[in-house]
Amino acid sequence: MGKGGEKGEESGECKPQVRFYTWEEIQKHNLRTDRWLVIERKVYNVTQWAKRHPGGQRVIGHCAGEDATDAFQAFHINPSLVQKFLKPLLIGELAPGEPSQDRDKNSQLVEDFRTLRKTAEDMNLFRASPLFFSLYLAHIIAMEALAWLMVSYFGTGWITTLILAFILATSQAQAGWLQHDFGHLSVFKKSSWNHIVHKFVIGHLKGASANWWNHRHFQHHAKPNIFKKDPDVNMLHVFVLGESQPIEYGKKKLKYLPYNHQHEYFFLSEYLHCDLAWAISYYMRYFITYIPFYGILGSLSLLTFVRFLESHWFVWVTQMNHIPMEIDCEKHKDWLSSQLAATCNIEQSFFNDWFTGHLNFQIEHHLFPTMPRHNFWKIKPLVKSLCAKYGVQYEEKPLGKAFVDIVGSLKKSGDLWLDAYLHK
Repeated sequence: MGKGGEKGEESGECKPQVRFYTWEEIQKHNLRTDRWLVIERKVYNVTQWAKRHPGGQRVIGHCAGEDATDAFQAFHINPSLVQKFLKPLLIGELAPGEPSQDRDKNSQLVEDFRTLRKTAEDMNLFRASPLFFSLYLAHIIAMEALAWLMVSYFGTGWITTLILAFILATSQAQAGWLQHDFGHLSVFKKSSWNHIVHKFVIGHLKGASANWWNHRHFQHHAKPNIFKKDPDVNMLHVFVLGESQPIEYGKKKLKYLPYNHQHEYFFLSEYLHCDLAWAISYYMRYFITYIPFYGILGSLSLLTFVRFLESHWFVWVTQMNHIPMEIDCEKHKDWLSSQLAATCNIEQSFFNDWFTGHLNFQIEHHLFPTMPRHNFWKIKPLVKSLCAKYGVQYEEKPLGKAFVDIVGSLKKSGDLWLDAYLHK
């Protein structure tokens, strides 16, 4: 039970009672039907609010029973505004004798990370450059225009069509990185403007769903590489990942696919794009543009090929930072340690920055999701210094090695599954 306490009376007025709770009690409230969380030592009951949470109920549920201070700071560009929604949900505070962090986390590491975030704010690293994002959008639109001009001028020959497909795939990939910026609220100061432009970029330029992306991607950021919490590692039995899941599947004799060959059929995997009715404008624009040149069947074939090229670009870039890293069940690590265990960086260069949409700075992006990507290189030295201070591994590798490591990691997991399947 929680511990009761009162603040007494001043000037003849009775102040409301404050309830105090221990971590032992708070951690019990981590069920779908009973969710509490702690932000800056205040305890909130978010059970009902979770259903109305703009980021989806799952992402807030993944932090239930825990200190969610760093996650709260990471996902909201105006925490003081969001606090107004939290106020009615307040049910008490941590008891005075309780530590601010749960589950014996390193309190000094947590405080030093929060100091680092404050330093980043003081350095204006959360302020976006309008010129950067304007030019980025312009170069995407320019590629779309170039593709149309090519087919208009040179016709529908094989060479022209092949070049056109690569241009459109590049445009789609870059639009994917750009929608990622708006989805993370890292461009405009107001969330509403980010949401509006996000829907335009992911919907009109890509034909996908902003709501679908938000509900999945924020879960990934809240609990990266955590089974049952990160949808990116819930592969619906197509892959077994990490070191624990393959052995678990093997012991249970689960064989939905020949996982010992997953490093080979990974090359055939394709990312499926989801879209809603409001994104139909993308398909209307595409078919209006290309049916006069290729006809209906030809336009469909071209679109399929473009999606095939772009989806593989997307999968390899997004998975190179995560699949080779630790993938396991929830271990309740602090924000810095959990993000570093699940992410790695790729060496910086102009090409790597552009090709990956600055996801080569995956560590910095995961620590500070709302930070505009053109500022990652500025905070990187401070992040590395903090990691070195506490012995937290900061991994960085060349782009080619990152791609090879995906295959190696899948092969290792597949071999673990086969050994467990045959011998355990």
